[in-house]
Amino acid sequence: MNNDRLYDRYQRQLILKGFGAEAQQKLLSASVLVIGAGGLGCPVLQYLVAAGVGIVGIVDDDKVSLSNLHRQVLYNVQMIGRPKVDSAVEVLQQLNPQTKFTVYNERLTAKNAATILSVFDVIVDGSDNFATRYLVNDACVLLNKPLVYGAISQYEGQVAVFNIEQSVNYRDLFPHPPKEGEVLNCAEAGVLGVLPGIIGSMMANETIKLITGTGVLLANKLFTYNTLTNQTYELELSKHGETSALIPATIEALQQTDYEWLCGTATLINEIDASTFNEMIAEGKAAIVDVREKDEQPVVTEFSHMQIPLNQLQQHTAWLTENTIVVFCLSGKRSAAAAKQLEELFGTSKKIYSLKGGIQQWMQQQKQTV
Repeated sequence: MNNDRLYDRYQRQLILKGFGAEAQQKLLSASVLVIGAGGLGCPVLQYLVAAGVGIVGIVDDDKVSLSNLHRQVLYNVQMIGRPKVDSAVEVLQQLNPQTKFTVYNERLTAKNAATILSVFDVIVDGSDNFATRYLVNDACVLLNKPLVYGAISQYEGQVAVFNIEQSVNYRDLFPHPPKEGEVLNCAEAGVLGVLPGIIGSMMANETIKLITGTGVLLANKLFTYNTLTNQTYELELSKHGETSALIPATIEALQQTDYEWLCGTATLINEIDASTFNEMIAEGKAAIVDVREKDEQPVVTEFSHMQIPLNQLQQHTAWLTENTIVVFCLSGKRSAAAAKQLEELFGTSKKIYSLKGGIQQWMQQQKQTV
């Protein structure tokens, strides 16, 4: 691109006091890896590419689905079923053909994280699960990579910048992963569609400030925003004494760490698909239990069942007299946790199953078979 075209594209940034050509050149020379091309990743990618970041990496193994579109604004209905990384690059290249892209249509794991992260200057974590967050944090600490973090749930989101010049990292904020069912993801708890746009834009802003050296970073701070009240607050963060002992000592140790197990997300329970679930309903011999809270949607009227919220399950095991128990929730996450609890309580005296994909996926499959 010649200098005139370069000036035309970035003119509004170039004329900013304290920004100028030097900051723009830093963006053009920078490489940023965005982990997750979902609700947070979409606005991060759009604004970084529009701002002129030279090399952008994208890690995501998911495909576009209809339920993504209310918040993942890079995609449209024609892209449903396609890999997100391919769809994202298709749109982003039209936004800025000068940006170069490196895509990883795969899940980030302990085995590949160091290799992928090592070639980028800045890491942006837009993932939606704790296993990935702890993995990314630990890898960034070992590789000495700055990490821009964001998270969302329902009406609230948070942003921070970790691992900058001896600043805190994610484990200083949350040393240990939460227990199963303690913190719900967006598939379980829901999220207002504009929230990831707001938080993702802030993550892009912190990334641009980090690269260009402008402004004051959210280092050693956690910024929180609530969409319902427009309230914001900053929490001052400090080093946690046990953090260093929690992070693997070497890359080799990182590669041997099972983050799915560490965060309680490894699938160790018996799952059943929709067809098997329907057979059990028809037989009428299993206890079917909804472990969601009583006011959650969608309401299930298609079959008889009990409703026992996950946090009350252990107090109501006397209700479960059948030899076979099937638990379900919205997406399958809480029901997996419920199944583990019941297995620990009943041992081998009862057969415990969790509905794979949750009641939401079951309802979608029922519509398709009608």
